[in-house]
Amino acid sequence: MTPPVAKKIEKTLVTNGDTRIDNYYWLNDRTNKEVIKYLEDENAYTKGMMAHTDDFKENLFKEMVSRIKQTDLSVPYRIRGYWYYNRFEEGKEYPVYCRKKGNLEAKEEILLDVNVLAKGNNYYDVTGLSISPDNNLLAYGVDNVSRRQYTLYVKNLSTGETYKETVANTDGSYVWAADNKTLFYDVKDEETLRTYLIKKHMLGTTSDKDVNVFEEKDVTFNCGVYKSKSEEYIFIGSYSTLTSEVYYMEAKNPDGEFKSVASRERDHLYSVEQYGTDFYITSNKNAPNFKLMKTAIGSSSADSWEEVIPHRKDVLLDGIDIFKNYLVVSERENGLTQIRIISWNDKKVDFRLKFQEPTYTAYSSINPDFDTDLLRYSYTSLTTPNSIFDYNMTTGETTLLKQQEVLGGYDASLYKSERVFAKAGDGTLIPISIVYKTSTALSAETPLLLYGYGSYGASMDAYFSSVRLSLLDRGFVFAIAHIRGGQEMGRQWYEDGKLLKKKNTFTDFISCAEHLINFGYTSPQHLYAMGGSAGGLLMGAIVNMRPDLFQGIVAQVPFVDVVTTMLDESIPLTTGEFDEWGNPKDPVYYDYMKSYSPYDNIEAKEYPNMLVTTGLHDSQVQYWEPAKWVAKLRDLKTDKNKLLLYCEMEAGHGGKSGRFERLKEVAMEYVFLLDLEGIKK
Repeated sequence: MTPPVAKKIEKTLVTNGDTRIDNYYWLNDRTNKEVIKYLEDENAYTKGMMAHTDDFKENLFKEMVSRIKQTDLSVPYRIRGYWYYNRFEEGKEYPVYCRKKGNLEAKEEILLDVNVLAKGNNYYDVTGLSISPDNNLLAYGVDNVSRRQYTLYVKNLSTGETYKETVANTDGSYVWAADNKTLFYDVKDEETLRTYLIKKHMLGTTSDKDVNVFEEKDVTFNCGVYKSKSEEYIFIGSYSTLTSEVYYMEAKNPDGEFKSVASRERDHLYSVEQYGTDFYITSNKNAPNFKLMKTAIGSSSADSWEEVIPHRKDVLLDGIDIFKNYLVVSERENGLTQIRIISWNDKKVDFRLKFQEPTYTAYSSINPDFDTDLLRYSYTSLTTPNSIFDYNMTTGETTLLKQQEVLGGYDASLYKSERVFAKAGDGTLIPISIVYKTSTALSAETPLLLYGYGSYGASMDAYFSSVRLSLLDRGFVFAIAHIRGGQEMGRQWYEDGKLLKKKNTFTDFISCAEHLINFGYTSPQHLYAMGGSAGGLLMGAIVNMRPDLFQGIVAQVPFVDVVTTMLDESIPLTTGEFDEWGNPKDPVYYDYMKSYSPYDNIEAKEYPNMLVTTGLHDSQVQYWEPAKWVAKLRDLKTDKNKLLLYCEMEAGHGGKSGRFERLKEVAMEYVFLLDLEGIKK
């Protein structure tokens, strides 16, 4: 087949005296019929090029679905005398949200059946479910476009009526005041999608009567609203990449004024929880890995804060969960998550839960109940399905409540996980988590998929995936590169992978790939890489830097036109990310950014086989970035390897909304890799 060729319309871009020519800038217009036609042509080309795999792809999809327990129930949790849970019904795409009063033997009350609500929509996402203090009203948000702009609805749970009054363009955070009629919510800027405003809605009124209670005017900040675990306080958090400020107000006084816990200071990130008459604050002031402080409610100066847990160079304090008798601390040491339990009353009780596997993820789960000694936590690894436990912090008893069921049979003993370290060019040791079937022989002929992200301080921890079994059972090794730019090894790990150190992210990934090759896990002829969003930037950078290392690349919704995007402050996310990537209006950041931006560094040379995905309505990485990238690659690359673009025309950043529908794209990505390996079934 002949691939589509995007026409060239020269666009001259001048910044800081430097001139760039962008021949595909015209693709930045989703209302242009010619743009839509080009995307449709790319989809048709991809479909044609992969037509020989259609049966295999369909079988893969069915195989993935067959492992999922279709009629399933989440573990219930208790709030104000009700047990809340969601369940899935066989053959249906969306959850049913339910509750039972008093005990789990009581009659089920359906709060929302999303399958019913979603009828007639190609995309449907429900978020932000919030129950009023008297248990009678449900606030929730709906996005049926996939732009993460949610319309607020309120449902009367006593009568079943959904009120006609709605609020459009929210971010999906809703908080009830104690009066059961005042609702606080966040608002997005229509163009940039920045969450910049907190408003107050009174039931029984139209949204044009709503009152502004907080406006964030700094375009590098976003804001949100949430409630303390005790439900006594409402908080507004305003935050940028490096700085935050938290405001509070008593929930029983919705017409009061929000007060600042501590005024914002550049490079000071803090978050707040309440316990009795004190606020407990995780803060990185003079503490890169964060420390825990406390202060009496009403104090407005950080100078009066008292230290509870000091800063430690080798341990990252990730967050806290407060109970009546215990403080639960989420920590991270040597790249692994830890759960620490401290008694408020007995200083001798201070310990961590013990986990045995070499690489895993453990975290405090849904714990809305303050007056309990039961900690609910989740545990998963590359070989252990997601498991939910209740741990009695007083007796030490652990109860497994539920483990993800893999239909068709799953035997963890048939799979092996490892954790190894690759040495980066500067000597830094980079962790790699690895899983494969024990029957898979490791050699230069072994196919291996290396996954990475490495931005925003987001840690890519090891987790189980029943879908991934479709690769492992066909002889693939799967590995996660815990590269700098994430936060696996502490806050400095993040600091060393952003701004003018961003290239560490890319070279770390390359070092991980070389390590796996040098130690006999695979070879360049059988090594594949995958990453999405900022991980797609990673994919774009590594194929420019070391295309010889990889046989194939899957770049999901990739952020690849870095310079042009960061110069356009009308695009969602741009202004809030200057502290992540830098502001290219500054020549220092412009030059550095341009030196790694995938789109700006395409050359006339050979590239690996590549599958690139995007979504027309993507709110995070606009569709035109991957579209332009593919168009320019087609024009310049000198090889005959596959270059495929798939644009989901009815979805955005996260793909389709249904639990099964989204697996169709995964099946497409997997069959792309398997086909390159010559695996046909």
